[in-house]
Amino acid sequence: MGPDRERAGPALLRASRLPARRHGPRPRLRRHAGRGDPLSAGRFRPSPYHRGVTADPYDQLPPVADLPARVRAFLDAPRVATIATAGPDGEPHQAATWYRLEGEGRILVNSRWPRRWPTELKRDGRCSLAVIDGTDGFRWVGLNAVVEARIDDVELARDHICDLAVRYDDAAPRTLAMFRSQPRVSFVLRITRVHDHLGDE
Repeated sequence: MGPDRERAGPALLRASRLPARRHGPRPRLRRHAGRGDPLSAGRFRPSPYHRGVTADPYDQLPPVADLPARVRAFLDAPRVATIATAGPDGEPHQAATWYRLEGEGRILVNSRWPRRWPTELKRDGRCSLAVIDGTDGFRWVGLNAVVEARIDDVELARDHICDLAVRYDDAAPRTLAMFRSQPRVSFVLRITRVHDHLGDE
């Protein structure tokens, strides 16, 4: 049971920096971040809210995509997202998950560890998401994103999933107690591309 419907087995949650996938000299770390965002420009420094954070898997991140007002309003609603990741052999994989917008052009997702999609996201750092209108399946928003930070602090990740349970009106005491007993991990994703089929233009 949980917001991303997959079966999980026991594992030890380890905090480890994701490997860069570049060859040759490593460029200096640069950031593209919105003003006031806790993941601010420059060398990554976690705020108290982001304790237990591991920095992104890239030496240089792509710019943050602008979210049109209609897209932000659509994503602000508690809809279920489909997240797509890829395995080591390139095989695609999809799962349904809860989410919430974070700051400027970021989105937070959370999973029980070690399910398949967070394991793949930890290894690769790239994903895409589709968020569909529950009343009209042809109204939807697509997002490309990269991992900006991984929150390995299990207690903080449990706070995140409990906050998401409130957002999605699934915060019964029994549900929250279950989440509090699980190994969890959160990812802050940087949105790099947006396309929508909202029919508002």
